Amino acid sequence: MIKRFFILSSLCMVLGVSAQKSHTVVKGDTPYNIAKKYGLTVDELLKLNPSVKDGKLAIGEVLTVKNDKATSSSIATVSTKPAANVQLGKIVLQPKQTIYGITKQYRISETDLRKLNPDLESHMKIGDEITLPLESIKKYGAGQQATVSTVKPEEKVTDTPAVIASEGEYIVQQKDNYYKISKQFNLTREELFVLNPGLEEKGLRPGEKISVKKPGNANESGADVFGETNNSKAKVDSGNENASKDENTASSDDYVTYTVQQGDTVFSIVNKFGISIDELTALNPELSRGLKTGMVLKIKKLDPAYVKKNGDALSVVVMLPFGYSTGETQYRTMALDFLTGAKLAIERNARNGQKLDVKIVDSGNEASFRNSLTQINPDNTDLIIGPFFKSNVIDVLDFTKNQKIPIVAPFANSPELYNYSNLIIVETNDQTYADKIVEEVKAAYSDQKIYIVADAKKENANYIKAGLEKILKNPNVTIINSAADVQLDQNMMTGQSAPVIAILASDNDAIGEAFANRVIALSKEVQGVKAFSMHYVPAFEKKVDDLALSNLVYLMDRKINTEGNFEKEILAAYKTKYCKTPPKYAIIGFDVVNDMLTRENKKGEIFRQINKVQTQLATKFEFVKSKANGAYVNTGYRVIRLVQ
Repeated sequence: MIKRFFILSSLCMVLGVSAQKSHTVVKGDTPYNIAKKYGLTVDELLKLNPSVKDGKLAIGEVLTVKNDKATSSSIATVSTKPAANVQLGKIVLQPKQTIYGITKQYRISETDLRKLNPDLESHMKIGDEITLPLESIKKYGAGQQATVSTVKPEEKVTDTPAVIASEGEYIVQQKDNYYKISKQFNLTREELFVLNPGLEEKGLRPGEKISVKKPGNANESGADVFGETNNSKAKVDSGNENASKDENTASSDDYVTYTVQQGDTVFSIVNKFGISIDELTALNPELSRGLKTGMVLKIKKLDPAYVKKNGDALSVVVMLPFGYSTGETQYRTMALDFLTGAKLAIERNARNGQKLDVKIVDSGNEASFRNSLTQINPDNTDLIIGPFFKSNVIDVLDFTKNQKIPIVAPFANSPELYNYSNLIIVETNDQTYADKIVEEVKAAYSDQKIYIVADAKKENANYIKAGLEKILKNPNVTIINSAADVQLDQNMMTGQSAPVIAILASDNDAIGEAFANRVIALSKEVQGVKAFSMHYVPAFEKKVDDLALSNLVYLMDRKINTEGNFEKEILAAYKTKYCKTPPKYAIIGFDVVNDMLTRENKKGEIFRQINKVQTQLATKFEFVKSKANGAYVNTGYRVIRLVQ
C-alpha cells in the first residue's frame, strides 16, 4: 500500500506574510491529481511551483499547493463560508460540464464549490442546479440566467451530534456516509437501501430523515435490493419477483401515469414510453408551464384490456419445440429445461391462490408448426407463452388476431414483430444495451479520448460510436480490434499521460479478459481511466478489486444473485424437485412464466400491470411500447458499478 505523507504548515503570521501549504510528491502523483486534490487548476499549481519543468515531478519533491495572504496577526486561516448577505445564484448543469470545468469557468476553487454544493458528487447530472456566487455567474456565465438567493449572517453549516428523530429513524449528519450509518445501526448497505428506496441514487443529505430499523426479511419488502459483493466493491441491482424498480409508473382506470423525477426531461419521458411530445402535451396541458419534479403526468390511454371470457381459471398455453411429432431432437433439451422452470413457477403461483388451467403444446419445428395450432382454442385461451421462433410467433399472432390474446415471445426479437399490440417480447436486444452505454459514457465524458474494443462483426461498436458522435461535441472515438491498442493520451500542456475512456462492445469471454487486464494496467499508470462494457464477462468478477480503479460499469442479465432470499428460495425448491441446479433454460422458463403470471389479475388483464418493472430469478423485465400501438418490448438489464 502506498502511504502518503503531507506536510502541513500552520504558522503565526503578521500582516503581509504568506501562509503556505505544501505537498510532498509520492509515487503515482501527477500535476492533475495533485491540483484536483487541493482544489487548484494545473495552471495554478505550476505557477505556484515554477521549478516544475514540463509537468515532471520527482518523488520527495515538496510542492506549494496554497499561498493565501494572511489578513491579521493571528494564525492564518481561510474562510470557505460565504460572506454575510452574499448573493448566490444557481446554474443548470449543461452537457459536458464537469467540476473542473465549472471551477475554471467561474473562477472558483473546488473547495469553495463543494462548500456551496455539499452533495455535488452524487448530483452531477445534466439538468441539476449548481449553486455559485451570483457575481461570478453574471461575470463569467455568458448571460446564463440564475436564481438569486441571499446568505444571511446567522446562517452556518455546522456538524451536529447524531440525532435519532424517532424510533427507527435517523437524521443524516454532515460527515455521514453509508458505511458509518450501516455500522452504527448494525445494518448492511443492502438493508439500508431497502429501507430507504432511492437513497442509493440521490445520496445522503444532511438533515434528512432516513429509516434505520432493521428489516426482518429484506427480499419480502417489495423494494429493489442492491447486493454487495467483494468487500462492497460492486453495486448490483438484483431485486425480487415483486420488486418494482420504477414505482413512479402506475395505472389508473384509463391512463398510464408517471411521477416526474429529478433529472427527467420531456425528451427522456417520451423516449421512455415511446410516445410523441404532441401526445404528451395534449394529455398534460400544464407542461406549457414547465416540467417539475413531482408532477404526475398522464402518459397514454390504456389499450383495451384483454378480458378472459370463460370460467374463473386463467387458461394458459405453453408452446415448446419438443419435436416428438416430427422425430426431431434439436431443441428438445432446451424445451425440457424450459418446462422444468415453467412448472416451478406455475406451481408456486397456484399455491398462492391463482386459478390456472395450463396446457403444454408440442410446437414441433418451423415447418410443421401450423399443425400444432389446431391444439389451441382461441376462444378459450387467455395467455400464450411461446413459441420460440420468429416465424412461428407471427403464425400464432395471425391465428389469434380476432381474439387479441396476449402472446409472449421468450426469444424472438425483431422489428417485424413490433407492430403487434398484443405481443410481449422478452428478449432484450443489443441496441438497448448499447444505448445505455452511450448514456453512461456521456455522463462520465470530459474531453477524454475514447476507445471501443470490437468483435469481428463490429455492429455494436459502430452503433456506439455513432451514438457518441451524435451527443458529444467532436469526440475522438476510435474502434479497435484488440484491447492492447488502448493507449493513454498525452496532456499537450504538461506532457503527462492523461486518462482515456475504454468501452467493450463484445460478449466474447477471451476479448473481455484481455480488456479487463488492459484497463487494470492503464489504471495503475494514471488515475481517471474509465471503463464500460455492454456485457458481463467472468473476468469482471475475478478481478473486481483491480477493475474498481477504473470505476468499471457493465450491464448484466440472466445471472443469479445467490445471496438474495428470493433467489435462495427458488434455487432450493428447484434442487428439491429436480435434484440439480437449474440450467440456463430452466432459469429462463421460470423467469418468463413467473413474471407473466404475477402480472395477471383475476380477469386476465395482463396489460394493466405490464408497466411494472420486475426482477425475477435472473432476468429483469421492464417493458415499453415499441410504438404507439405496437408490441411491448423488454428493455430491462441490471447495471453493475465497481467502485473503490
